[in-house]
Amino acid sequence: MAALRNVLEPLATLAVQRGLPYASVEELLRRAFVGAADAAHPDVLAHRKVSRLSTATGINRREVARLLVVLRDAQAVQQLPRRSLASEVFAHWVSDPRYRDRRGAPRVLKRQGRAPSFESLAQTITRDVHPRSLLDELLRLKLAVHDRESDTVKLVRDAFVPRGDRVRMLQFLGHNVGDHVAGAVANVLSDGQRHFEQAIFADGLTEASVREAWQHIGELWQGLLGALVPALEDKVGRDRPREGATHRVRLGLYTFDENTAAATTTNPPPRKTRKQS
Repeated sequence: MAALRNVLEPLATLAVQRGLPYASVEELLRRAFVGAADAAHPDVLAHRKVSRLSTATGINRREVARLLVVLRDAQAVQQLPRRSLASEVFAHWVSDPRYRDRRGAPRVLKRQGRAPSFESLAQTITRDVHPRSLLDELLRLKLAVHDRESDTVKLVRDAFVPRGDRVRMLQFLGHNVGDHVAGAVANVLSDGQRHFEQAIFADGLTEASVREAWQHIGELWQGLLGALVPALEDKVGRDRPREGATHRVRLGLYTFDENTAAATTTNPPPRKTRKQS
């Protein structure tokens, strides 16, 4: 229950701040419970399914029957998320050596022309969408700027976190946090080795030290990005034509900090840095 509380409290904050009523969240939770129970009992006979799922979830049978219909209808219309071509262009720009300068920073690119240019970069991702459309999307997300006088394009952010695009930010939250929690839960329910799940925790820091740590973390992430994106792209190119190429992977790095002064007790615990699994 303590673990669930830590997971649910930030989600409750999101719902309250965005005006989402409890009843709507409760409906999602009921669907999730019935879906999880259904997946956990794949061999139950059809005429016994409702009773079995009601027993497993504590939800009454009439409600379970309704939710099974809702879940079936939702699965029928569910679509795979579209590729984020803008994020792929961004990832190439910050990781491909052809589009980085000697210091490893993303190059300022000519908008058109032979490589390295934005046109050539966009065409390594797709030829189904015009490079100008991809550039317009990066400009809309305030991830890049276009100098009309020199007709060059420059990245202005070092991470793909679009400013002002609330829908895309919520999509990131759902996909990133959803996969993170799914991996952690799978580890708890198995031998703890199914997914990589590690964290470092430190307290007793000043705000200035936190900012310094963030800068260091950003530098480490850029190195990880530059190493992993090309390696994964090579594997995708190799595996895609093969049978069994149905797996996906998400790799992430997260940080969180807060001022704990309000929670300080008269006898604070000793300050230390520790690693958590």
